[in-house]
Formats: sequence, structure tokens, C-alpha cells
Amino acid sequence: MAGSRWSRRGRLTAFIAFLFALFTTGSSTAQVPLLMWSNDGLPPLASPAAGHITSSEQLSAYLTSAFGHGPHTVLLFMQDKLSKDDFTVFGGVFGNKQDGAFQNLKAALQSSSSSVTLPALEWSDSSVVLALLQEKLGVSPLLVDAETLSHLSINTSASNLMLINLPYCTGVDKPCKEVLHKNDEIIGKVLSVMKDKNVLYTAMYTGLRPSRVISETSMSHQHAGRTLLQAPVIDVKAPIMFNMSGNPCIMLWVQNLNVSVTKDPQWIDLATQTPSLTGSMCSASNSLLVLSYASGFTLSFSMSQRFYPVSARNWFTLDSVQLQFNGTSVTFFGARYIHAPAEYSFHCQSVTNYIDPLLVTNNTSPNISDWRLNFVDFQIQGFGLANGTNFSYASDCAGFFTPGIWMGLLTSLLMLLIFVYGLHMIMQLNTMDRFDDPKGPSISVPQTE
Repeated sequence: MAGSRWSRRGRLTAFIAFLFALFTTGSSTAQVPLLMWSNDGLPPLASPAAGHITSSEQLSAYLTSAFGHGPHTVLLFMQDKLSKDDFTVFGGVFGNKQDGAFQNLKAALQSSSSSVTLPALEWSDSSVVLALLQEKLGVSPLLVDAETLSHLSINTSASNLMLINLPYCTGVDKPCKEVLHKNDEIIGKVLSVMKDKNVLYTAMYTGLRPSRVISETSMSHQHAGRTLLQAPVIDVKAPIMFNMSGNPCIMLWVQNLNVSVTKDPQWIDLATQTPSLTGSMCSASNSLLVLSYASGFTLSFSMSQRFYPVSARNWFTLDSVQLQFNGTSVTFFGARYIHAPAEYSFHCQSVTNYIDPLLVTNNTSPNISDWRLNFVDFQIQGFGLANGTNFSYASDCAGFFTPGIWMGLLTSLLMLLIFVYGLHMIMQLNTMDRFDDPKGPSISVPQTE
């Protein structure tokens, strides 16, 4: 047959072409891949062009030419779901090919006398392929597995259609790669049994339905060309706000409000709980924000503002943060590090009392020394909320000249000084103004002068 004249190199090229077609095939129509190989010979079929979707009528015509005469034994490996993306993701094409999930399938395609690959077969009904095979072979399918097949006597004088069902990953019990790898092992065992029985067969591998379906979108009202996809908007929780006489006067926003009162830190994120603001107050010079939680913790933020003649402006400071739990309280002072102009808010990525502390305590009680605070992405404003429900401009705790910037500046200055010194030394070099003439008398340089 014409298919039997295919060389192993040609079959390998066909398999690579199949994978390439998998990458380049793109359509919104539901489709499943179909692979056929045989040790009995198959009629040749031109490789489909990239993007071509084989219809059921085209498949029916090819099966007629393949199984139209004489008895045939067909092994149909029917997986619950299958798409070309399963080959591209789990086939080890770009990465380590030895780690791919289709080693036995690839070996079967390369060692068969002939093979046919259809990267995109139009899918409309899960029983199309099985119904076409029953029609062409004139027999009903026999459900088998590798174990029963080894004890089954195959009558090669009549057509046989053997169905091997393969599962697909559900995303709960096992990862897809592991499921596909086990399916590939089943394929290898079945083919090994057929080889031991010395039976000529034709094998097909496809899916009942696609594992990934791309919905078709009308482009009639869309711009054709490149567009920038907007990232999904992430919901940001609202800040804690205390109102006085109907007007907001204190605002606090924090990503994580972690507290710990044990020696081995067991962090509790109070930001996930809803606090009560009972006891909070604010005035022109002082503000107090009290956060009481049902878990027994109470946090109090005490702020004040006053005029500083040196800067000729008002500044506000976070004087203290008090943590209460089980009748015990500890006060952390922050006025030295947590401050900002009165009309600004204060922001810091990390506010702690143990690593680069911005909050310090004078209490040396052994029971309280283990209490820790860790505020992540902390922003607070207790005065001058002229923007209503929005924070004012933030004064950040990170200075402009960080240690890294200073190191870079000093290193650059040192390199510049070395360069200037070297350039100055080169400019001081003088060339000789007198040369020795080999034909004339030698230059005499008096040594006594």
C-alpha cells in the first residue's frame, strides 16, 4: 500500500507537523483532535493546512476509503475530553520532551506503518466518530480494557470495533498531567497486547467532547487591530472613618492590622474583623480613634497637632497606640517617628514595634514585652480632612535619600574623582623634545650640572 511506504523519518515529520498545526490552529468552533495509526496500512491523506477544520463529511469519506473493503480490527481510544491544548500544554513540546505525557502515543505514531493526524475535527455530537465507525465496519463496539483484551480471542476474519474509554481530569482529585500520563500508559499496554497477539489493527485516539471550548464572538461592532486589555479592577476595602457632627474627622486604612500577645508570635489580623468606634473623639487639637473588636482586643490611636515655629506650620503626630487585651494594656509611643503636616495624611508600608520600630514602649514588664504590632500598608489622618471621604496628600515614612541612594552617590563621586585624577596625570605627560641622531655625535649630558 501507499501508506506502508512511509519511512520512520516521514512519520516523525508528520507528528511534528501535527504538533505545529496544533499551535497554529485557531478557531472559535468547537473541535477535537483525532489521531489514527495502523500496522495494516492506511490510505494517504494530505496534511491539513493550518487553521483548517475537518468536517464530519470529510472524515466519513476518508473512513470509507480506509475501511471500505475487507475485515478490519479497530481500536478506538475514546477520552472523555480532549483538545489540542492538552498536547501543547502536557506534551513536553517546548520543554523537556522526556517529561511529556504522551510518550507511548508518540512512539506508536513513529513505529506504525502509516498514520494520519487531524488537529481539528469539527465537533457537534459526542457520538459522531463512534457512529461513523459502526457504519463503516458494520459491527457494534465492544467495550474492553487491557486486562480483558489479553484474554480475548480476536476473530480476524470479521471486522472488530473495540472501545477503550479513558478518563479526563476533573481538577479535584489528580492534576491533568498525571491523568493523561496514566491514559498514555493504558494505550501502551493495549498496543502491547495487540502486538503479542500478532493482530493487524488500526488505532484511533480522540475525545468525546473538547476539554476547552472557545466561545464565538461577533466582531462586527469591534475594532479590528491591537487593543490594550484592561486589568480587572480589584475591590479595595473602605477605610475606617469616624464622623463628628456628621463630618469625617479621622480616617484609617490598613491592609493588615496584625497583633500578637504571645512569646511565639501567633498573629491575629484585626483588619478582617469589624470594629466598634465607641469612645472615639476629635477636636481642633486632639483626635482619638478607638477600635474595639469582639475578639477582646482594643486599639486606640491618640493624635495631636500643634504649631512649630521653626517650620512655621502645624504638624500632627501619632502620640501613642494603646493595645488592650484581657484587662492588660500596653502603650506604644510613635510621636518621634510618625508625624506629618497637619493638612497631610501619614503613610508607611510597615509600622512595627520590633523590626525598625516606629512604635516604642517604655514598659519593661516581662508579660508585656512579648506584645507585638505589625501594621502593613498603614495610612492615617486625624486632622484637615478637607477632601471629605478621601485622604489628603500622604507624607511617607520613607525618606528620599535612602541608604541605597547615598551609597550610589558616594560610589559615583569616588569613581569620578579617580577618573579626574587619572585624566590630570595623563595631561601632565610631556613628549621628548630632543632625539639622538645615529649619524651625528652622541648627545652629551653633563652629569655635574
